[in-house]
Amino acid sequence: MTAPAPAPARRSPVELPGPEGDNSIAREPLWYAYGAGADRPEPPPWTWTPEPPPDTHVAPEPPRASAPRETLPLGTVDLLEAMPYPALPPPRDVPDRLARALITAFGPQRREPENPYNDHRPYASPRCLFPVHAFVAGGSGGAPWRVLDPGRYALTGEPGGGAPRRIALTGRYTSIPAAYKWFRGSLVALELGIVLRALGVGFELFDVPARLSLPGPDGHELLGDLGLDPAWEWSLPLTLDVGDPAPVLPVRRRAAVPDLRDPSLADLVRVNRQQTYDSSPVPVGRAIPRDLPVSRTVPNWAELLWQRHSGRMPRALHGMSGRRARLPAEAFDSALRWLAVPPPGPDLAAAFDAVNVTAVVQGVDGHEDGVHRAVPGGARLLRADPEAPARLEEHYGYGVSPVNGCRIRHAPMTVFFSVRPRDLFARSGPAGWGAAQHAVGWAAHGLCLSAAASGLFARPVRAFKEIPTQRVLGLDPDETIVLSVVVGAPQDSGGALLDLRL
Repeated sequence: MTAPAPAPARRSPVELPGPEGDNSIAREPLWYAYGAGADRPEPPPWTWTPEPPPDTHVAPEPPRASAPRETLPLGTVDLLEAMPYPALPPPRDVPDRLARALITAFGPQRREPENPYNDHRPYASPRCLFPVHAFVAGGSGGAPWRVLDPGRYALTGEPGGGAPRRIALTGRYTSIPAAYKWFRGSLVALELGIVLRALGVGFELFDVPARLSLPGPDGHELLGDLGLDPAWEWSLPLTLDVGDPAPVLPVRRRAAVPDLRDPSLADLVRVNRQQTYDSSPVPVGRAIPRDLPVSRTVPNWAELLWQRHSGRMPRALHGMSGRRARLPAEAFDSALRWLAVPPPGPDLAAAFDAVNVTAVVQGVDGHEDGVHRAVPGGARLLRADPEAPARLEEHYGYGVSPVNGCRIRHAPMTVFFSVRPRDLFARSGPAGWGAAQHAVGWAAHGLCLSAAASGLFARPVRAFKEIPTQRVLGLDPDETIVLSVVVGAPQDSGGALLDLRL
């Protein structure tokens, strides 16, 4: 009798059979299960369930689409143009400061007719879907919530409750194509962190003090107050109070049950509802690093937000194009300063302490080509490796093709955010999963703004094949990549940029 063949050695604590084994998106729920204690997590049965192609997705209608509308004040772009970058303006009496901060964070920047995805805001969002929505309420108890409609520069919903004093941020999972399955939860959690940083920048520029509250055990009840039905389409909200805390009327609602016809959505909602905290409100505080160098390309804050982009291609092609370019040391040094600003409050800051930031660098003055690790006060060379950028491109899921551009081999910086899920759960419990994604989103948006100040594009991605990329970076097998950002020198696509700023 022939002995059975030995099982192949496991390359990672989480495994997917067949060609999907390195798919970082499909591995996501397994990493969560591994962090929660499963030593050999099995792929959920819906992992290979066919879904319609993402390009066939039709986003749901925005909430309050037909409700009364109040136009926000115009002229924010003029105020931002009067603020030299990177200085912070002195405190001054600007009317409608909260509205100005909201426009700074969410206001449309431009439409790119040759881009398959539009319109573009000051922050990156997958396929320009912008699943995270901001709801705004006045200061009186029971004041109605209105939704920010960035495209119309308006608040929509029944007015009342006095001047806006509360903001709720929540992401709609069904805004993202079903083909992303469980990863829809991660995209929303990352974008909540990105939006929080964008708001933090707006708060600082317009001198708006605010306090952040992470969702508590009854966080799902606020979704009912927001008038969101079905509530299971939405993430637990983050709330921000401006000025004195608004009184909260006690409400008790049963948690909504997800639609089981979409099992991956039902499971990601289950996980999201475990992302609760017992902490008190904390100041949003600093979102902009101090002592930044003067930019050679960006004279003011309006131009910084205008210049932020994720790389362009001509003729409605997908992906990104780039070129080799020698960068001054300040480009990498400024990026490290933006990355070093912690997110607000002990919960998010503790989660970010668990995140490793690794950068593949080439052609940057004062820094050897190779793999670097961000450390307090700068970066440390882990391994000299001039071939690392080319090897990263080999492991990227969307290579050069007749319909797609990819020039990762030319990128002066490609930055990876990674965590050990077991360590994360040991530190923070189940809430650590979402907290780390919020914190990584916060850091990634800072990196995108730093790139804009250096005349570069920055493209957040999750398309690297995880196992070979771990080897390029020198990550341990039990370390998962939360997000990557490709920072490159742009090539002129020749396409028009239509200014939407008001």
